[in-house]
Amino acid sequence: MSDETDLMGAADGSGDHDENREAVDQAAEIEAAMAEARARLADVPAEVVVTNHVMGLYELAAIHLSSATPDLVSASLAIDAMGMLVDGLGDRLGDDAPTMQDALGNIKMAFVGVKAQTGQSTSDDD
Repeated sequence: MSDETDLMGAADGSGDHDENREAVDQAAEIEAAMAEARARLADVPAEVVVTNHVMGLYELAAIHLSSATPDLVSASLAIDAMGMLVDGLGDRLGDDAPTMQDALGNIKMAFVGVKAQTGQSTSDDD
């Protein structure tokens, strides 16, 4: 009898209602989580968020430089983007500005070292 009920429920569309309700509930939960994340982010100073992005670019460059076959083109893009932020914003990055300058210098030196070791060229070499 249970199998018949399951089949009947599916046949009469009542299963669709449950799936729709679940989807609506899940969407509401996601929306609430996003609102909470936005509220938390609004409490963080902008220079902290930007500095975190700068460090993300540093990590991205480091990943490309340290892979089995270094990807100098991708590393160069990440380093250039990092430089645009660090050099372009300067002291507006707050207390971490000198640390970001040091990090930029370090990743540039790492790039030069890897490039020399591998003998690869980048699109900038042309």
